[in-house]
Amino acid sequence: MLQIFKSLESGPLQELTLKTLEKGAWINIVDPTPYELKVVSNLAEVDPDFLRSALDDEERSHTDIEDDSVMVLTNVAVCRGQDSYDALPLAIIITEEYIITVCLEETPVMAEFNERTAKLFRTYKKTRFLFQILYKSSTFYLRYLRQISKLSDEIEDQLRHDMKNSEILRLLELQKGLTYFNAAIRSNGAVLDKLLRMRNNEALTPILKAYDEDEDLLEDVIIENKQAREMVEMYSKILARMADTFTSIIANNQNLVMKFLAAMTIIIAIPTVVSSFFGMNVPVPFEENHNGFLYVMLIAFGISVSGAYALWKKDMF
Repeated sequence: MLQIFKSLESGPLQELTLKTLEKGAWINIVDPTPYELKVVSNLAEVDPDFLRSALDDEERSHTDIEDDSVMVLTNVAVCRGQDSYDALPLAIIITEEYIITVCLEETPVMAEFNERTAKLFRTYKKTRFLFQILYKSSTFYLRYLRQISKLSDEIEDQLRHDMKNSEILRLLELQKGLTYFNAAIRSNGAVLDKLLRMRNNEALTPILKAYDEDEDLLEDVIIENKQAREMVEMYSKILARMADTFTSIIANNQNLVMKFLAAMTIIIAIPTVVSSFFGMNVPVPFEENHNGFLYVMLIAFGISVSGAYALWKKDMF
């Protein structure tokens, strides 16, 4: 999918086509075809490798600089389901005339820049638009981290009442999502630090024109990213300790069950042993007594009760 927008001075977004492409436009590419990549590369005079960089879902955040363009590749947070979270590469390419975004799929970060929010950004203010995208990406990390916190509390409450495999698997899924977030946020932080250093590069001034309010926005992005990094580290430790705790509880419960079964086996074995003695084909006590069976049962019951009491004193129940 290929969409082209340009902010009007009055605020709304104007949708353009490849034939009506104008300076200051935003070219948004999602899961592009080879033809779309080739056309955009030719029209915008952008290195095709820049456009293809975000099509590798394992690509880490970094920046690349050419003579007439700058590519910032960041990882944005995505939610795959109730408990599944991931990070997806998003390439933001800035030239002297256009800003281009490339991603493998539609993301909630880029969905925030639409006709409804058009007055909050300008496509022709490319540097500020770049920082706004990065800021929105950081806020989504914080939003998803708060969701993960609520989900972990919910899973903990359910595990306290019933140890189900499904809840353990949900906990594992959240841990996996935090691992992806941790790697993405750290690499994003390195990109932000590099952008902070690049603002004083005079050679990039025609491409990255940063004003005072833009630098303030970049600092806000760095602060949000640091907060997200601290939160993901904290939640990772909490989930890891929670998993270890419930693993220990499960192991302890299994030991208690095995101890109980061992005690019950001993108690049940006592009547069997007694009856075996009196069932031997040799002269035995009470063989001529009409109440012999009752006496044998009382003996077996008495020994079983004594054994049960002894095991109870040893905390086997």
